[in-house]
Amino acid sequence: MSILSMTLKEMSTALKDKKLSSKELVSFYSDRIQKYDGDLQAFLHINENALKQAEEIDARRAKGENLPALAGIPIALKDLIVTDDMPTTCSSRILKNFRAPYNATVTELLRKEGMVVLGKLSMDEFAMGSSNETSYYKQTRNPWDLSRVPGGSSGGSAASVAAGLTPVSLGSDTGGSIRQPASLCGIVGLKPTYGTVSRFGLIAFASSLDQIGTFSRSAEDGAMVLSAIAGHDPKDSTSAPVAKKDYTLDLTGYVKGLKIGIPTEFFAEGLDPVVKARVEAGIAKLRELGCEPVEISMPHTDYAVSVYYIIATAEASSNLARFDGVKYGYRAESENLYDMYTATRSEGFGAEVKRRIMLGTYVLSAGYYDAYYIKAQKVRTLIKQDFEKAFEKVDAIICPTSPSTAFKFGEKSSNPLEMYLSDIYTISLNLYGGCGLSVPCGFDGKGLPVGMQILGKYFEEGKIMNIAHAFQQASGVSTDVPEGFKE
Repeated sequence: MSILSMTLKEMSTALKDKKLSSKELVSFYSDRIQKYDGDLQAFLHINENALKQAEEIDARRAKGENLPALAGIPIALKDLIVTDDMPTTCSSRILKNFRAPYNATVTELLRKEGMVVLGKLSMDEFAMGSSNETSYYKQTRNPWDLSRVPGGSSGGSAASVAAGLTPVSLGSDTGGSIRQPASLCGIVGLKPTYGTVSRFGLIAFASSLDQIGTFSRSAEDGAMVLSAIAGHDPKDSTSAPVAKKDYTLDLTGYVKGLKIGIPTEFFAEGLDPVVKARVEAGIAKLRELGCEPVEISMPHTDYAVSVYYIIATAEASSNLARFDGVKYGYRAESENLYDMYTATRSEGFGAEVKRRIMLGTYVLSAGYYDAYYIKAQKVRTLIKQDFEKAFEKVDAIICPTSPSTAFKFGEKSSNPLEMYLSDIYTISLNLYGGCGLSVPCGFDGKGLPVGMQILGKYFEEGKIMNIAHAFQQASGVSTDVPEGFKE
């Protein structure tokens, strides 16, 4: 069997049975990065010690040590998860060459599991974007069509898995930054419930919304990685008191009798007819499996984008105040301290980041705080209540992940509002705080993937991953690498 077509479970078994070594696995993916990343532009940093770390895992296995299930399997990280052995830039000039003196909790957990980090992945600057076009360093391309965007902000994390440059990766989701690129690249992207995975060592964009999650070819692969990184972390004050669990045990494939909510507001004007048809076909498949579709209404959905861009930018303006040329990364030369602050932030941040900092500062300023920020928090409560009422009637909610398939570079970059609407179906879940994923449900007429979103209530990752698992087993929708990346 080709390594490229192996699941994580198959890799784990082959490693355990010594039919495959970690060195062979890491070499295989390193060679593919060498061969294809020139076109894909997904990796910002390569771990030069990956092969050595793989050999150390092999040596421990050879001695008969009982290793965790994922030991020796490669993974890659979005470049806002800090590591002490590689730079962490957030794809921003202001963090150029920045090296953290410590590891994020997820980095430590992956090391404890024995996974080998291949490198760090490109993203929209400070996770602000839906296309990977705001990165200071490189624009990752969609492996299904290199003239199109991979989505954002975790574009590198999605494209690298879709193209087979790593079997799995981690990203972060503040308003859809895992689910939207997973949809555009034709893979599974999971945003866990807020607080399920530690944010310690995740460079913050909007602290009440950010959450680390997984990219994988299958729900089962994602469940294996989530099992390794989820759990309470005392270093993160927002970490939920959840016990470690094996999420693969939830993947029974049995979904008969589950009620799935179909929100009418998510199938209205603005949705590409082909995307709508593929998602409706996905719902029909779930009905065949025994699920019961139920039409529901989430009346405050129309306000989600406005509320998100007030709350997220307000939190960003506060979080990014620390980047001033004194403590981190880039510093502009100036004759006095005030000019240095001004020049560093003017030169160090890109246009989209500066736009959001200014917007966030404005809504927090005296005279506007009550009118914008407080009102947005009140409407956020109404959106959360929409979800709570819906989950009184249904087990999960199904809707499109993105209103369209992957668009071309430059198509939306001149119109920020149009770009912001790329996340119209994903943002409300972050405001609620529950879990959600995108699973491939077909292709459009151009051969571009379409994603179906499955949303769940707090801490029901196992349930939504089981629905996705059952769908993947029954639908036969391919998650193979695109034609140009198969050799």
